[in-house]
Amino acid sequence: MIIKKFQAPTEAEAILKAKEELGTAAVVMNMKTVKHKGFVKYFKKDYVEITAALEEKTYVTGGIPHKEINEEVKKNPNIIYEEEEQHATSAIEEKLNNLQSLLENKMREDVDSLREEEREERIRKSEEEDEKLKFMKLIYKQLIENEVDEKYANQIIAEIQPSIKKDTNVDTILALIYQKIILKIGQPKKISLNSGHQKVVFFIGPTGVGKTTTIAKIAAHFKLNKNVKVALITADTYRIAAVEQLKTYANIIDVPLQVIYTLEEFNQAVKDDRNYDLILVDTAGRSHKNEEQCEELYHLVEDCELDESIEKEEYLVLSATTKYRDLLKINDVFGKGKDYSLIFTKTDETLCLGNVLNLRLYSGAPLSYIADGQSVPDDISTIDPQMIAKNVMGRNLA
Repeated sequence: MIIKKFQAPTEAEAILKAKEELGTAAVVMNMKTVKHKGFVKYFKKDYVEITAALEEKTYVTGGIPHKEINEEVKKNPNIIYEEEEQHATSAIEEKLNNLQSLLENKMREDVDSLREEEREERIRKSEEEDEKLKFMKLIYKQLIENEVDEKYANQIIAEIQPSIKKDTNVDTILALIYQKIILKIGQPKKISLNSGHQKVVFFIGPTGVGKTTTIAKIAAHFKLNKNVKVALITADTYRIAAVEQLKTYANIIDVPLQVIYTLEEFNQAVKDDRNYDLILVDTAGRSHKNEEQCEELYHLVEDCELDESIEKEEYLVLSATTKYRDLLKINDVFGKGKDYSLIFTKTDETLCLGNVLNLRLYSGAPLSYIADGQSVPDDISTIDPQMIAKNVMGRNLA
């Protein structure tokens, strides 16, 4: 969506400027008279400033030439041409209608509760809010198009609505939604070490999401940038290539790697690495549809024998390119009854990060790292709530 301000001596000229630059489908969101301040006010006249918005995909319909439209605008500066309604309603339009119904029903309930003499005044005020409602629908549409689940998009809009007053402008509405999304994402959780305490970190998740590469990136970061004593353990013996890949990374960054096949071997490997500050454990990728394999993984993580002084953490590694329904099922299978954090990989392979926000709200698990490429150790970072918020709102909005 494009938002621009236009200034002119009169309302008609300001609106005409907006129409000429943005087209006839532009929506006037705000209009105000600006008075000069200080000594200059005696020499310069007041002027009008309007804020206009346009969806980027909007175009003039109806076969009316641009020149003729300008003539119509000159005659009537308040005229706004809208696109003709489409006969086939898209899924997104249906969701927009659901949102409008939700807001309008709430408004009707409030009106019905007022005394009869107050009804006309409330209806008049509701008409004044119509332009703001249109703008909020545009933002809602952006959230849906960027794959934010309808449930959470409705939740965000509903929660900021009480903060919108009669004099709230478009910029403030944008800021309210932006801050609300950031608050819902929360502070990211990253691996940290407590002095004198060893930490064992398990990386779990389905096949093909990039667990091994993610572990190599984190190991390189702590070894090369933090000067931490790091050791690696892999239980991913189902894929010979995975073991060889991790061995290659271990040799490059000069950290020990142990390959284990049983729970007993794992317990012994941890004892062997007692002098290391951080142990990163690569587990075998499991299909969330194979309950038996998932139980094996659960047995390794939950039944390992660790000394009381050793801290244990789990990270569920997910691909940002996975379908939302599959992400929900994967989360339910791998995350049941556990205290875990979320890592998203392959964010460079998708334009929309709505599922990152969706999984954060669905699972309640904190977000941790985000990986956006294959380069070790560069293409990984702590997740940035502001970046996620800008992505789901549309970069032109944030």
